[in-house]
Amino acid sequence: MSNTRRAFLKGGVSVAAASVLGLTTTCQSNAGTPPATLKAESPTPKTWPLTEGQDTPKMCYWIGRNAEESTLRSYRQIGVDHAAMGGPPIPWTKEDLQSIIDRFESQGMKVILMMIGGFPNTIYGRDGRDQEIEKVQQSLVAAGQVGLPVVEYNFYAHRLMEGYHEVEGRGGAGYTGFDYDPVKDLPADPEIGEHRAEDLWNNLTYFLEAVIPVAEQAGVRMAVHPNDPPIPVSHGSDQILGTFEDWKRLVGIVDSPSNGMTFDCGVTRETGADPVEVCRYLADRDRINHVHYRNVLVERPYEKYVEVFPVNGLVDMFAVMRELVDRNYSFGLYPAHERALDYDRKTGMNAYYPGGGGFAGVTYNVAYARGMMQAALSLKQG
Repeated sequence: MSNTRRAFLKGGVSVAAASVLGLTTTCQSNAGTPPATLKAESPTPKTWPLTEGQDTPKMCYWIGRNAEESTLRSYRQIGVDHAAMGGPPIPWTKEDLQSIIDRFESQGMKVILMMIGGFPNTIYGRDGRDQEIEKVQQSLVAAGQVGLPVVEYNFYAHRLMEGYHEVEGRGGAGYTGFDYDPVKDLPADPEIGEHRAEDLWNNLTYFLEAVIPVAEQAGVRMAVHPNDPPIPVSHGSDQILGTFEDWKRLVGIVDSPSNGMTFDCGVTRETGADPVEVCRYLADRDRINHVHYRNVLVERPYEKYVEVFPVNGLVDMFAVMRELVDRNYSFGLYPAHERALDYDRKTGMNAYYPGGGGFAGVTYNVAYARGMMQAALSLKQG
């Protein structure tokens, strides 16, 4: 009785195992075939862990260029091996950039992007812009000399920060809301004045035609961040780079991969556009030179929305990641705009945005983005 039961269980386990391996149907449909000829079909083995490589996105975070070694160590512990940061005052020099890069590399971290600024006369088309542009050109040459791959910049007439406010989110976490209505009629800043869209486009064209050939020769890519918030007017000045049509116009001014964008899937959704479609358009033209990876809920495109956790917004974050991975996007991926968590609030965080968070929020964003990246890499590997 015992032996019979044992034999039955053994046979049942064998049948179950054969079923899992895909052998049961094969055996049934090949009755009479010698067992030696029956083989299970094995999936293509994956190489684990799936990590960043030459042709994959590079996980990065915004870290101050003067960050202490303990800060860099903390980012390394959560899997961030690349840093984005604000650059020094222009003109950059090879020596200044190399000292920053060397200090980060001593902690196992590569600087993948610096933001450049300090050219307001260029944005507004004022006297002195040629001198500013020359400093930007010198900075791009220095960036190429030290192997800095991407230089980011903004081209705002004015950024309407007054529209941001904190919104209570999941479990009391801090979300960042934006509402255009209460602030859309704020007067112009006397030091800036009012600027019309075509004038700003002319100024941007003048800038790009001067700097992109230098960047290209230096082996450096430039990435302009789209206007965020992407509203039409701020303090009386028109805002360019706030729509998909604007981004198409931008990349056509100078036809070069060095004339690219920071693709921000959150801003894209804020405008009502499809982030996957926009990602595909820019990637197919090799114009994505940096990525901000974040999510939003939109009540009214351009004007009213809430920045939320990556898991509960309108952006299909996995579809965006798959587009980037499938097209071998290989520059920085910044899981931006961490949410405010109680753990960080207790440590006295100093967030840039209302509802913005601290290092626990950073860890959440990085872990989420890493999971999305590994899943996309796994599917691509087959």
